[in-house]
Amino acid sequence: MKKVEVLIEQALTTPSKPKGCGCGCGCGGKKKNSPILKESKVKDLLSEGMSYHIDKKVPLFECEYRIGSEAHLSLIREARKLYSRGIIEVSEMDARLLETDLGHFGDYEGEPVPLDLPMLNEAELEEAEYQGKEVQLNKPKRGGSKAYYVYVKDPKTKKVKKVSFGSGGLKAKISNKEARKNFASRHNCKDKKDRTTPGYWSCRLPHYAKQLGLGANQNTFW
Repeated sequence: MKKVEVLIEQALTTPSKPKGCGCGCGCGGKKKNSPILKESKVKDLLSEGMSYHIDKKVPLFECEYRIGSEAHLSLIREARKLYSRGIIEVSEMDARLLETDLGHFGDYEGEPVPLDLPMLNEAELEEAEYQGKEVQLNKPKRGGSKAYYVYVKDPKTKKVKKVSFGSGGLKAKISNKEARKNFASRHNCKDKKDRTTPGYWSCRLPHYAKQLGLGANQNTFW
């Protein structure tokens, strides 16, 4: 562990080279979608997963591991640490991913729960009752008073609540990087933590794209 700390300290104190990223990848210092190692000294200390993403030029948001698995969460934690210390360079989308709490756990009713994890790997779609009928929690669907709705359990009252969210025209924009960026910035998506509010679900709509017929799931905010 001491060796790791020493190498990281060296990486942070060694002046950057004026040209290129110093990683030997031939990128010429230009930003790519995949993580770029800025300091080759620590390459041998990277996990197998991180090395794969760097060598194969695979973005973190296209993780090869099953989303929500320990390997996936461990990779995100490792990437966040390397990124915060300036050891790797990441794309704008990966940076937004690392700004979330993905990989960390919180406490809910005495049980550890993963934070900011896409719903399809959360809570196994727990069933509950709402106004006399059985419903699935945390599973967005089309329809309702707005474009979509979802049933959630209020952690304070323990009651099931129906949350309506979204508006028309989202399907055309969900794959538009600039639209997602503007939406996330305008609505402060990184600060939306309360799943009983429309804003929480609107910001995470790309997580549920496939089940809503909006294309492939994307592990990112709008």
